[in-house]
Amino acid sequence: SGTDEHGLKIQQAAAAAGTSAAELCERVSGLFREALTRAGVAYTDFTRTSEPRHQRAVRHFWETLRDGGVLYKGSYEGWYCTPEESFLPESQLAEHTDAQGRPCKVSLETGHEVHWTKEENYMFRLSAFRDPLQNWLRDNPRAIFPDPFYQCVLRWLDEDLPDLSVSRERSRLQWGIPVPGDPTQTIYVWVDALVNYLSVVGYPESHGAWWPAVHHVVGKDILKFHALYWPALLLAAGLEPPERILVHSHWTVQGQKMSKSLGNVVDPSECVEQYSVDGFRYFLLRQGVPERDCDYYDEKVVKLVNSELADALGGLLNRSTAPSINPSNTYPCFSEPCFPKVLDVREAKGMGRACAEDYELLAAVASLPAQVDSYFEGFQIYKALECVAQCVRQTNGFFQRHRPWKLDRRDAVEQLWLDTILHVTLECLRVYGTLLQPVVPHMADKLLSRLAVGPGERGLSGLTFLARYDGKPCPFEGRQLGPDTGVLFHKLGKSETMKKRKQEA
Repeated sequence: SGTDEHGLKIQQAAAAAGTSAAELCERVSGLFREALTRAGVAYTDFTRTSEPRHQRAVRHFWETLRDGGVLYKGSYEGWYCTPEESFLPESQLAEHTDAQGRPCKVSLETGHEVHWTKEENYMFRLSAFRDPLQNWLRDNPRAIFPDPFYQCVLRWLDEDLPDLSVSRERSRLQWGIPVPGDPTQTIYVWVDALVNYLSVVGYPESHGAWWPAVHHVVGKDILKFHALYWPALLLAAGLEPPERILVHSHWTVQGQKMSKSLGNVVDPSECVEQYSVDGFRYFLLRQGVPERDCDYYDEKVVKLVNSELADALGGLLNRSTAPSINPSNTYPCFSEPCFPKVLDVREAKGMGRACAEDYELLAAVASLPAQVDSYFEGFQIYKALECVAQCVRQTNGFFQRHRPWKLDRRDAVEQLWLDTILHVTLECLRVYGTLLQPVVPHMADKLLSRLAVGPGERGLSGLTFLARYDGKPCPFEGRQLGPDTGVLFHKLGKSETMKKRKQEA
């Protein structure tokens, strides 16, 4: 993760705030680091484009392009959008009036005002890379995912592909990396920023250990920079494009795009405060669909998180570990006669105490780790969580169906069935806790600790479900459970902030 810090909009923002660009970037990058820490997001490196290692990499990258003959100096003019740091064609503009009522042009995508700009810049021969880019995408149909964005890039390649302006006049833009050998020009902020992906893995010396086996995760609004300009620049520099570009859509608020002017921007720090780190992460990952915009509103968060975390998962853990039902506070034993292994559910009739739905539950949970792993790898986290939520519902159905609290513990046969019900339930919970670790880390830790699952027993590769059903030993059977840590997830109520937002709306 990190921050790209150069460009005209940073220079202008610093001037407006009466500070230097370097001081502004130091403060803002600190806020990003703080936000990631608060959200429980870990990163191996937080890179900044103002760092010496990055600037050195950018200069080397530029010199490689120059030596390869893909740069030339030319006059460029067009509509420039400073907030987007990009020239926009007429097709992406709309007529508008500014605050003083004067006619102006704005970006169709963002609504930001554009200004006609004419200057002499270095140009990159993007037009020469249409065929190589088309070949790359044809040979790698999963290079850009989800598919609608892949198709979008293919369409762009069928359209006009003008050469790209890759520098700005130094007199207008001082906050950036000077063009090597030409101090009158500053390297275009997007060329500078994109090289971050290389500088952080040791370019130009040691990047080969990682490159090109990398995945970029980007917003749909910057797809053109990542899926057209960046792969072309890499090919021009003698490097392969990244292995995959994973693209996500945006969050809207009650059907409208978030914007400062509308006053509907949602503060993530405020949400973490309201819903907890785990609650907010779960909502975003459970409801965030990469290929289309998703709608955010507070009531939706409360309803989903209360239903799936507090009630379904938390309630199941509480009921299956309650002293009244498990007075010994142990991981109970599994009884094969109560829950015999069958190859066909129809054979189960008249055998043991388990019914057809119970065998369906076992099959669903047994296949869950591979399903979740596949969805995580495929950048479809919402589908993985959908599968987990469905299995949690099935487990609650299993527990409710057999009513272990009604069984007579004084009867040895009933005790065996009671222990088996609890064993199966705890095994299901252990699988859910393991799989949910990347999504709700604190809650998953709490759940696994309650089940006495040690730190070395929480990996995905060694995750086996209900070993005793297959006649194998279970390392948890008979183990003393961890201490009662209280409510797994506290139910959310309608907060003051939500009421205030409603009043403002």
